Amino acid sequence: MSSRRVLVDLLGFTGARGGTETYVREILPRLAERLPDVRFAALTGRAGTDRVSAFFPGSVRTLPWVGADPATWALGAVAGTELAGRRARADLIWAPANFGPVLRGLPRVVTVHDAIYDEVRGSLAQRAQRAVTSTLMRRSARSADRVITVSHAAAASIGRHLGVDAHRISVVHNGSSAPRPVDDPRAELASFAFPAGRPIVMSVGNRMPHKNFRGLLEAVATLPAENRPVTVVAGSSLPDPLEDDVVRLGLQQDVVLPGWVSDAQLEALFQVADLYVCPSLVEGFGLPVVDALRRSVPVLANDVPVLREVGGDAARYADATDAATFGAAISAALSAPTDAARRAAAKDWAARFTWDDAADGTARVLDAVLAGSRR
Repeated sequence: MSSRRVLVDLLGFTGARGGTETYVREILPRLAERLPDVRFAALTGRAGTDRVSAFFPGSVRTLPWVGADPATWALGAVAGTELAGRRARADLIWAPANFGPVLRGLPRVVTVHDAIYDEVRGSLAQRAQRAVTSTLMRRSARSADRVITVSHAAAASIGRHLGVDAHRISVVHNGSSAPRPVDDPRAELASFAFPAGRPIVMSVGNRMPHKNFRGLLEAVATLPAENRPVTVVAGSSLPDPLEDDVVRLGLQQDVVLPGWVSDAQLEALFQVADLYVCPSLVEGFGLPVVDALRRSVPVLANDVPVLREVGGDAARYADATDAATFGAAISAALSAPTDAARRAAAKDWAARFTWDDAADGTARVLDAVLAGSRR
């Protein structure tokens, strides 16, 4: 049998988009092992060429007019991906970062990580900024042969908001990476200038509305000043948009906003943290929750279905939309350290989510669509 060809739409890859980029970095090399007769080619923009070339198991083509901004990425997906697929004689296009072409053409699989734009609408200005992306996601998902998503909660949301039939959606959970502890975590974090002798609460994520970091800060502000932990919220470019909330709530001595952190700094944070907190209103998967549990860090999460799906009985839950309730839950979690048996059970739970399994599930979907396209 001749080689099958898959074009992977990585036009939005910049190295700074968090979870969706972790997803493709982890899965693509494993896919090449599971589909040895498939020739993979990547289509990327000028901001992603070097980064994609570092891990991609095949040739990389660049559209030089696609930059790091979402506007040219969207235009490239609409106007460039299908044409590039035909020129590459692709049997299939896989768009792993929420959207790709919006019209039916070559067989296509799209990974839609969530329908957050529809779940958490945000302000009028935010809705206006996200309107184009939301429309492209909807049309791309509806016109795809199959949709992959990363949780059962996300699948239900995609069906409800994007109008995709359940039989065309395949749930393939994300994986989690093994811990890579650093030798001296305090030294790795020296630039953060933590106040000494206080418990450390950590959280990680971009500053989109659904992350609910303002709700986290408001919860911390309900605690008596003498009992507040040091709360580290990593992610975001600097200056951090949360800085105004820190000042408004009088938390300048209680909150550290380090911006984007390196992989080593992230591992060091997990090593020193007494509690990981996920206040998100909704997620596609909630990978940091699994990462924290796998590193024996106790987790407190907002009580929503997707976080219960990935955290199971290993995490604690409380209503993050109520500042007093969530603040009390943070205090209670810090006051009741997790025993060794619970930590071991949490690690076992988190270890169920592997990138090998994620690659297996993704390969099965791609293989099925490829087989159908050949017929």
